[in-house]
Amino acid sequence: MKRFGFGLCAALCLAGLVACGERPQANRGDLDTAPYAGAKNAFVDPGWQAGDKVSWEQHLRTRMQRGQNDYSRIP
Repeated sequence: MKRFGFGLCAALCLAGLVACGERPQANRGDLDTAPYAGAKNAFVDPGWQAGDKVSWEQHLRTRMQRGQNDYSRIP
């Protein structure tokens, strides 16, 4: 009976240590590039050209006015 309790305690401790582990995270690209330099995913706006800072700023202004400006949404 004492052996069973020790084994159970050891198994619980081992399970606790395994749960605290951290998986390695993949590198998500270079962090030292400018935000307007470009992205390679499906979420890029079709009208935006990668590397064009003026186009980037214009799209940010448009998004701010359409979706995040509460004063423009009030009837």
